[in-house]
Amino acid sequence: QVQLVESGGGLVQPGGSLRLSCVASGSIFRIYTMAWYRRAPGKQRDMVATITSGGSTNYADSVKGRFTISRDNAKNTVYLQMDSLKPEDTAVYYCYAGLSGGGFVSWGQGTQVTVSA
Repeated sequence: QVQLVESGGGLVQPGGSLRLSCVASGSIFRIYTMAWYRRAPGKQRDMVATITSGGSTNYADSVKGRFTISRDNAKNTVYLQMDSLKPEDTAVYYCYAGLSGGGFVSWGQGTQVTVSA
């Protein structure tokens, strides 16, 4: 079973930046489609950004131009660089691994991001 461990969350002021990291166990990380999701208080879990094994990316409209997803296959790690953070970005952020055909692989345990003055 693939384990995903997120880190990098915390408290930041509006306009600030954070970088989330997610490290995956196993030896076939490079074939996974990786994604970041988030769940704000009282809301459903929504997709934030995805990156395929080939490096193609996709973003939710609400984060386009502010967030950047990337991956380092040598380190089994996917990143989410978050800039120009807004209070509405406050949520628990989850790392997700899947297969290109849509098959589920694993969820991480989540990391809290709080944007507040």
